[in-house]
Amino acid sequence: MGLFLRKQPQNRIISLSSHCTYLPIILQYLLLNKPFEVLTQFTDEQGRLTLKDFVPVPNVYPVGRLDYDSEGLVLLTNDKQLQHRLSDPKFKVEKTYWVQVEGVPTEEALDQLEKGVLIQGKKTTPAKARLLEEVELWERSKPIRFRANIPTTWVEIKISQGMNRQVRKMTAAVGYPTLRLVRVAIGPLQLDGLPPGQYRELTPHEVKQLKELAKPINTFQRPYKRW
Repeated sequence: MGLFLRKQPQNRIISLSSHCTYLPIILQYLLLNKPFEVLTQFTDEQGRLTLKDFVPVPNVYPVGRLDYDSEGLVLLTNDKQLQHRLSDPKFKVEKTYWVQVEGVPTEEALDQLEKGVLIQGKKTTPAKARLLEEVELWERSKPIRFRANIPTTWVEIKISQGMNRQVRKMTAAVGYPTLRLVRVAIGPLQLDGLPPGQYRELTPHEVKQLKELAKPINTFQRPYKRW
């Protein structure tokens, strides 16, 4: 089960006897396979599909975002501390994407992706990139647009940054536009056959793995003493 208990001050109730009572919060950790053209939020004034259409669980929020036209793994939780740390680039939580691009990237292009590319004057941090020979994925609700006589290739890209539409901008910067983008993993968590539009609770072991991944690094060192 992905349910845990924590006492938090914001749920304090002050009784008439001036004693404070804390109500336990049930912490929830969910993993969703977000379909294509679904907003990573729970409301939309334009009537587009949102997380609310797939996750009927109150008071959970997405960890980071996944673009409307991207698919794949989205974490949701009411654990605000973990949500912040997993979203903060300084914790360097690696996210894995399978990216279908137009053309066949050269070794030079993959090397550029790994070393970093310039996006609006800012260089991306080092990434990991490799070609994928075979990819087994569900059919997208809307097929990608193919151009005659131009092949497509799947590339696996791993990043720990979170710039807006970063992966798409990275592949475009090296000359290979993104046609389809699927996030398949966040740290050790993977979709593992979860169908689009479905969600599940994280296991206690998975929650522990995430917390270890986002654990603050203690940089404090005791002053050296010469005896």
